[in-house]
Amino acid sequence: MNHDSYPDSYIRGILNTVKTIAMVGASEKENRPSYFAFKYLLERGYHMIPVNPGHAGHQMLGQTIYARLADILEPVDMVDIFRGSQYAPAIMQETLALKPRPSVIWMQLGVRNDEAAALAEANGLKVVMNRCPKIEYGRLSSEIAWMGVNTRTLSSKKATVGGVQRMTLDRTTGQGGRTAAADRAQRD
Repeated sequence: MNHDSYPDSYIRGILNTVKTIAMVGASEKENRPSYFAFKYLLERGYHMIPVNPGHAGHQMLGQTIYARLADILEPVDMVDIFRGSQYAPAIMQETLALKPRPSVIWMQLGVRNDEAAALAEANGLKVVMNRCPKIEYGRLSSEIAWMGVNTRTLSSKKATVGGVQRMTLDRTTGQGGRTAAADRAQRD
């Protein structure tokens, strides 16, 4: 797969099918980007599991922080790497040891490691690099459009009073259209 560009249908399919996300490098410090991304995805209904050995045993937004992926006692659908690119191969090895294996490895903005990506794909995992699931969710659901970012997606929906407008990924757009994964997720 070409990791320089991803079709919207590929990203939307991932975000519509994963339910449990382990974020490696999540920080309980409210001013850290990983905290914002974690909170946003948690508020959108994803089951978020923070992984950070320096904060293991603490709580982050009501979720227990684990030291390692291997310490998580439940199946994980996606591993979100919020660490430097040089750590991606080791995190990928830890991901491959999980039973059952996650179906997606996602590397955050600024994180790209072709060696880890090749290993993931060789083992049947989908890979996204140098992207943020928070930003992609917001862009594909048009939530981010309310913040003034041009997504080429128009909506006539008015924001709800007293909060952020919450849209879903399960809608037809001129950009990406419906996907088979979105249709399956809606049926399940």
